[in-house]
Amino acid sequence: MKLGESLRPDDLRDLVKKVFEIDSFQSKIGTDEDTCVLSFSVSSEDPAKDLENFIEMGYSFVLDADCTAGELDDGNYRVYVEIERTRHIGAQIFEIVEGIKKLAGLDSMRFRYFKSFKSMEATEENLAAAVPQDDDAYRIASERNVLENFSNFFSNSYADEITVLDESLTFKRIYSGPVKFDIITSGTKQEVYDGIKGPIILESKNMAEVMFLTKTIGNYNINKIGDTFIFERNGYAVAMKRKQ
Repeated sequence: MKLGESLRPDDLRDLVKKVFEIDSFQSKIGTDEDTCVLSFSVSSEDPAKDLENFIEMGYSFVLDADCTAGELDDGNYRVYVEIERTRHIGAQIFEIVEGIKKLAGLDSMRFRYFKSFKSMEATEENLAAAVPQDDDAYRIASERNVLENFSNFFSNSYADEITVLDESLTFKRIYSGPVKFDIITSGTKQEVYDGIKGPIILESKNMAEVMFLTKTIGNYNINKIGDTFIFERNGYAVAMKRKQ
């Protein structure tokens, strides 16, 4: 599908994913402390290029916009957008989001900050609160989010590839099929267990499932409450439900 040079409302309907990422990727034109990187997932190449051009030409505060050269492993294309960190960054990201919502026919969008497990609604207030506005705030946020993001939490995983799309997490190994989960919540162990009600299940069928996940994903302490698996590491935890 080749879109025209001038995009109109709904031209990218069903082509842009609802959840985008902030500060999950390194800046290519500056330092991460000074430059914020947004990442939008698009389902095919031409619309991704059109979104790149729309953002780069439509917003004077955008330093750079760039589309991946080829299809990613999840079948999507990614559009990276770089913006200088200032006190206006929350409002600027929100302005871009409002434009994309019109193009993609979306009622709302959500963002995942620094590869965190869960996303947040992309309101101007949430963006202003979550995105660091200067280099000092960025360093503090990076240290705080060390284990609260999926990349670091599962850094010891046996999986050859770990991907997050919307609210789902997928583990892939070369010689076996993907294992997929819906992300429920994450945080400290105490916070997660306080939020998941019910006793830990110890039946043999469930223990066998836990053993399978340990061999497939990695040597994490894994418990099951109801239909929810809780993975633990260094005082942090993530709760997920297996997708069939």
